[in-house]
Amino acid sequence: MKATLFAAAALSVAALAASAVAAPPPGDPTGLWQTPTNGGQVRISRCGQALCGVLVTSDHIRANPGMTDSHNRDQAQRARPLRNLQMLSGFTGGPTEWRNGSVYNPDDGGTYRGTITLTNPNTLRLRGCIVAPLCKTQTWMRVQ
Repeated sequence: MKATLFAAAALSVAALAASAVAAPPPGDPTGLWQTPTNGGQVRISRCGQALCGVLVTSDHIRANPGMTDSHNRDQAQRARPLRNLQMLSGFTGGPTEWRNGSVYNPDDGGTYRGTITLTNPNTLRLRGCIVAPLCKTQTWMRVQ
């Protein structure tokens, strides 16, 4: 009986330790994030001292893996693939808010000034502005 209880306790401690390792550290926005539009997923990572992010997939990319950046305002960029396209760049700051970055929107081909706010370890708010107060805000959920 004692051996069974000890084994159960050991498994519980091991499971708790594994879940603690899997959780992102507080204030760490790196990882894969689900956007609220078009089934998009963006991987945020560190690029030197800044944050950047690439489009991993979306409903459009799943339907057509060869989809290109056809709405880009720069005609020379329209043939580049949407998959792994850098959408976020130059965000600096932390530990819960990063500012002065750029947000590229492949739906309209525009690049906007942005802010990333980590509201909790699994939710962030991305705000992109043409000029304040002409801004749009999205809430992204952590996938991993």
